[in-house]
Amino acid sequence: MAELLIELRSEEIPARMQKAAAEQLARRLAALVHGLGFAKIGEDDIATFATPRRIAGVVRKLPAQQPDVVVERRGPRIDAPPQAIDGFLRANGLASVEQCERRDTGKGVFYFHRLKQPGRPTDSVLADPIAELIRAFEWPKSMRWATTAQRWVRPLQSVVCVFDGKTVAGEVDFGSATSAPAERLGFGNVTAGHRFIAPKPFSVRGFADYRRKLAKRFVLLDAADRRSRIETAVNSLAAAEGLRLRPDHGLLDELAGLVEWPVVLLASIDPSFMDLPVEVLTTSMRAHQRYLALETADGRLAPRFVVVANTEADDGGQAIVAGNERVLRARLADARFFWDQDKKQPLASRVPALKDIVFHAKLGSLHDKVERVAELARFLATSIPASAPELAHRAALLAKADLTTGVVGEFPELQGIMGRYYALADGEPLAVAEAVAEHYAPLGPNERCPVAPVSVAVALADKLDTLVGFFAVGEKPTGSKDPFALRRAALGAIRLILENGIRIRLNDAFDAAAKRLAHAQTAATGERPLNDELLAFFADRLKVILREKGIRHDLIDAAFGAIGGEDDMVRLIQRAEALARFLETDDGANLLVAYRRAANILRIEEKKDGTSYDRLADPGHFRQSEEERLFQSIAELASRSDPMLAEGDFAGAMAMLAGLRTPVDAFFDRVTVNADEPDLRRNRLSLLSQIRVGMDAIADFSKIEG
Repeated sequence: MAELLIELRSEEIPARMQKAAAEQLARRLAALVHGLGFAKIGEDDIATFATPRRIAGVVRKLPAQQPDVVVERRGPRIDAPPQAIDGFLRANGLASVEQCERRDTGKGVFYFHRLKQPGRPTDSVLADPIAELIRAFEWPKSMRWATTAQRWVRPLQSVVCVFDGKTVAGEVDFGSATSAPAERLGFGNVTAGHRFIAPKPFSVRGFADYRRKLAKRFVLLDAADRRSRIETAVNSLAAAEGLRLRPDHGLLDELAGLVEWPVVLLASIDPSFMDLPVEVLTTSMRAHQRYLALETADGRLAPRFVVVANTEADDGGQAIVAGNERVLRARLADARFFWDQDKKQPLASRVPALKDIVFHAKLGSLHDKVERVAELARFLATSIPASAPELAHRAALLAKADLTTGVVGEFPELQGIMGRYYALADGEPLAVAEAVAEHYAPLGPNERCPVAPVSVAVALADKLDTLVGFFAVGEKPTGSKDPFALRRAALGAIRLILENGIRIRLNDAFDAAAKRLAHAQTAATGERPLNDELLAFFADRLKVILREKGIRHDLIDAAFGAIGGEDDMVRLIQRAEALARFLETDDGANLLVAYRRAANILRIEEKKDGTSYDRLADPGHFRQSEEERLFQSIAELASRSDPMLAEGDFAGAMAMLAGLRTPVDAFFDRVTVNADEPDLRRNRLSLLSQIRVGMDAIADFSKIEG
């Protein structure tokens, strides 16, 4: 068994693209070897790696020879014209039909020719598919360089392609964007080490040799090794100072993608800046400089930070540390200037300036949005226990004002957070300040969801105004396109409602939001078709959230589709859960079968007769006791289950529904629906429709799959 090593060395690959590139290389290598007939090569036999300057892969256990394959070609029917048969024989180099097999395919007897193709040496078939792999590699962003026609993430400098210790003869053609000859890059076995410390080229014989020589030349091939080295060194340096690393997994991953040979250095924050808000300090370090923050044992930000360099310095890193401290001082000096200037103007006085910021051409300015959200938050707060409508209104009014401040202009990541600081400095109530900070949340599935009542009201109002507004002006997500992040807004709104147990009807909330869209260029506001689209949009998002809880998507549809509409999401989930438990019982399963039987009969007969039988059956036309008993059972179900549904006693309603099974079974066993007498037939079809209506009041059973 042999081994294939590939390395694609280029200029700096952005850290955010490296992991996906390594995964893509693994997929493409798997497809390549399987395409060559090596079906036994599994995922465990392929490993890929990425550094800032190279992506590499190794395929182990590759046979030196392709397996032989048998190719089967179907010819004409045995009774086909002689010309067709002769043509098939010539095309396959055959002398007579005796060299073919006759086989009955069920559509006639045909000639078949089986041709055995011997496998070729593996090293002779690798060049072309590897060149195609490189040309077909996909990047989120790419570029052309020099006169090449091919695009790649950054200029490709070398391709290492070694099979069983020997260089594969081949090249990749990047084409030409001019009349000049095409740019070609030949395969080789030569690469280079660290860009600054060990740039001299060296040759490799295989993966182990490649990895060992890279390490000697200050390149750690595996991103996990680089991350571990950074984390270990940071923890060691921090512990020596009585400090600890402030958790930041995302930045550690990014740093591992920025350096090939991480060198960790400890630096200091100028003490004169330590009175700035913690978020300003950490954002200044993280967003622009990729510094790791440290904290004291009690969780306070320490006046120290960590620099991860990509080189060993002769002076032990003193110049690097001094340079980075100087850069951070400049950043923080700017932040202090903006912070001091911002505090001179109350947050409330900044609200009119939002008139100069366009939210959306069809939805007015940001000031228009703030006014809408403030009114909507006051309305929603009446449905949120312990919330204060006036505080919600005040917080929503101030929520976007920090967008006009200097600090947020410099650090957009701090919008909302800075608003909290300015609100507190102005003497606003703590609940208002917290709501200003939290009104964007939750931004993702793993982010904390607000729980403070005022914060919940404002965050929910902000998202509902966005959703209703963009739906009203026709800016809805299509396919994978969602430029206004409406899916994320809906997911956030659902989390706010469910995690805080807010009892509110979505239709009422949509109507309230739509009425405040005075500046929207739409006549559709407040109309039910818009609500139906929004409900469907929420239902799709809700299915995604509840999938992890094991609640089937069709049960959500069934609960949404109950007669009268169920748009209270807390009740909806309770209804779906009760329905799931009911369907697990014999009564539930059998009633579902009976429902489908009734619905099928009605569908067929209504189509045939061109009429609907959705009407009450007339007891005067009953001929059999089973009809009377079913009629009474349905009536009893409606009279007793309606109050239960109104009170949210879905388990009780399902129990009532179970009582319908016996009379339904008896009806189908002993009553002929399509009787000869027209009046009797119509009455029995109406009775069937009452089964459908009675069950649909609890859930739309037509939506249930399986």
